[in-house]
Amino acid sequence: MQREQPQLFPALQPRQTGLLDVGEGHCVYYEDCGNLKGQPVVMVHGGPGAGSNPQMRRYHDPDVYRIILFDQRGCGRSRPHASLEANTTWHLVSDMERLRIYLGIERWQVFGGSWGATLALAYAQTHPQRVSSMILRGIFLMRQSELDWFYVDGCNRLFPDAYAEFVAPLSPDERNDVIAAYYHRLTHPSDAVRLPAAKAWSQWEASTLSLLPQSQRRKLFEHDAFALAFARIECHYFINRGFLSYDGQLLQNMQRLSGLPITIVNGRYDVITPLKSAWDLLEAMPSIELRIVEGAGHAMTEPGTTHELLSAAYRHQNSELSQITSGDISTPA
Repeated sequence: MQREQPQLFPALQPRQTGLLDVGEGHCVYYEDCGNLKGQPVVMVHGGPGAGSNPQMRRYHDPDVYRIILFDQRGCGRSRPHASLEANTTWHLVSDMERLRIYLGIERWQVFGGSWGATLALAYAQTHPQRVSSMILRGIFLMRQSELDWFYVDGCNRLFPDAYAEFVAPLSPDERNDVIAAYYHRLTHPSDAVRLPAAKAWSQWEASTLSLLPQSQRRKLFEHDAFALAFARIECHYFINRGFLSYDGQLLQNMQRLSGLPITIVNGRYDVITPLKSAWDLLEAMPSIELRIVEGAGHAMTEPGTTHELLSAAYRHQNSELSQITSGDISTPA
C-alpha cells in the first residue's frame, strides 16, 4: 500500500442508500458501501455543511472495509436542506450513534477531516467504546484562536486579494465582526440577501483550500444549493462556537481517548487549519501518529495528503485485523 503515486481505490457504488429519520424534522442521508462483513469505517465530512461526495468512498479497500458515508443535518442529500433548526454538534453526535445502531455496527473506525475531525473527536469523546481507531486530517478544534486566524487576522495576510473580496460587501463597522455580519445576511428572510452572502462566504474558503488553486472547486462552491447549505450551516456553527461548553473542550478531553489508535495527517501549508492544532493534540497525547505532508495545503485531494490517508487506512486495517485475531477487540455485530 506504500505507493509511489497516490492512487485512490476504483470508483465504488453504494450497496445501500437511505434516509434515516433522526427526529426533530430531520432525515439524514447515508450510504453503505464495500464489504458488508468488513471492518466498519464511518466517513465524516467537513464544513460544517459541505456534505459527503463519491470520492470519500475510495480511501479504503472495499474488499476489507464496510464504508459508511452520511450527510450531516441540513446538507447534501439530508432533509430539510440548509436548515439550522435542531442543528448542533451534539445533534450530529447523536445522529452518528443512531446510524451506527441502525446499521448493526458494534465499533467503527472514525475518519474525518477539518470540521469532520472536530465532529469525529466530539463523537469519540462521547462514545469512546464505539470507536476502534481514528484517522483525522486538517485538525480544527473550534477554538476562538482558530476562528480568529481565518476570519479576523492571519489567513488574510496570505490571501489579501481573496479576503478583500470576502469583506467587500460589509461596511467598515461590520468588518469588526465578520462572522456576525455574515450570519445576519445568511439568516435574512430574503433570498436576494442570503444567496450572494452564501456565495461570498463559500468562495473565501474555496480560495484557500489547497496549496495550488483549483478552478473546479471554485465552481462547486458557487453552486446555489451547495453554497447556501455550506455557508448557512458553517456560519451557524461558528457564531455558536461549535456548541461546545468552553474554549478548548476537545483538547482538554483527549484523555478520554487514551489507548485508542489515532493517526493525524496535516499539510505543512494548511492555511485553514494550521498545523499548530494538530501539534497541540500530539502534545496532549504523545501516542498519536502525526504525518506532516510537505507541499500540501488543506484539501484531502492533494497528492501527498491522499497518499498519507491511504497509507493510514492500510496500517489501521492490519492493526485492527491483528487485534480481532488476538481477541483484543470484538468483531462487528
